[in-house]
Amino acid sequence: MQTLEIRRSQSETGVHVIEVAGSLDARNFERLEQVFDSYFEEGVYNIVVDISQVEYISSAGVGVLIGAAGRSQANEGNIVAAGPRESVREIFDLLGVGHILPVVASREKAFEFFTAYSP
Repeated sequence: MQTLEIRRSQSETGVHVIEVAGSLDARNFERLEQVFDSYFEEGVYNIVVDISQVEYISSAGVGVLIGAAGRSQANEGNIVAAGPRESVREIFDLLGVGHILPVVASREKAFEFFTAYSP
């Protein structure tokens, strides 16, 4: 069974990052939800979610990202998913995730997203 690892960090430019590794599914999605909630409680609504090490994501995991994106966008922010593997990208494409939140190829591209759209 694949475990879930979550790390919080901040880039040199001040962008907040959540690094997710392993399997994000119905057994553990609440852990990621809690990390988003802690950022929102701090007033942080622009977040890069580095999913380059996610090997599997279920609809419950996708739901966490979509829910966080909605809350973030309602507060003038955004969630950007960075670096999905092909298997995760396929699930995102099937579920239309790219229509709800930006999905980019790398963490660097995600940082560029926030640079391009900052006031």
